[in-house]
Amino acid sequence: MRQTILCAAAALACAGGSSAAQGERVAPGAGAPALEETRLTMGKWIETQQIISKERNEWQQGREILLGRLELVRKEVATLEAKIREAESGVAETDRKREELLAENEQLKATGAQLTAAVSGMEGEVRRLCQALPEPIRARLQLLRERMPEDEAAAAARRISAPERFQNVIGILNELNKANNEITVNYEVHELADGTPAEVQAIYVGLAQAYFVSARGEAGIGRPGAGGWKWEPSRSIARDVLMALEILQGKQSPAFVPLPVRLQ
Repeated sequence: MRQTILCAAAALACAGGSSAAQGERVAPGAGAPALEETRLTMGKWIETQQIISKERNEWQQGREILLGRLELVRKEVATLEAKIREAESGVAETDRKREELLAENEQLKATGAQLTAAVSGMEGEVRRLCQALPEPIRARLQLLRERMPEDEAAAAARRISAPERFQNVIGILNELNKANNEITVNYEVHELADGTPAEVQAIYVGLAQAYFVSARGEAGIGRPGAGGWKWEPSRSIARDVLMALEILQGKQSPAFVPLPVRLQ
């Protein structure tokens, strides 16, 4: 800029010299307006150059600011794109896990349906077994038997899950296994040989054989059947049944007592 001004000053000096030289041939006082006009023109030119320089500097500064903002925007765009890719990856992973969970849920439903069908069949078998149980054993299992739902609709209404039903069935089977290894004595009413009912003492050997004897010495044999226990009179075993009762009650010393057994 300084070099430009110096050049302009030199040009002005040359112009002034030329005018002075010509002034020798021009009338006195004719060069003053031309010199003043040249000075004004030079001043305007210098002012114009200063404005141009200022605007150039301001444009350069503005350009640097815009470039900085543009770089910042580019970084923000890159960050947003990275977050979008990360979010898309997360969505894809979530979708994959969701599909896995849905497949697992379907498998669990199928397994649950199989377990429900299995426990339903077991409950049916347990009901059939309970019909042939001795009365004291049936009474012992009353609460467990009442926990078994009548059907699937009842299970749903009572909100009994398959695991709870399995646990209940296992509890009944454990009691049956225990009772099958025990000898149970119970007071009951049975029909005697003459058709009259009488109170008797019954001895249940496990779940498959039983005997009874009345106070009058009448005896009988009992065995489980489809509709319950079947009893038939047998006077010949009255003495042996009474002996077995006294041994069980501690009134007699342990001894071998022959009693008839029918295997089914």
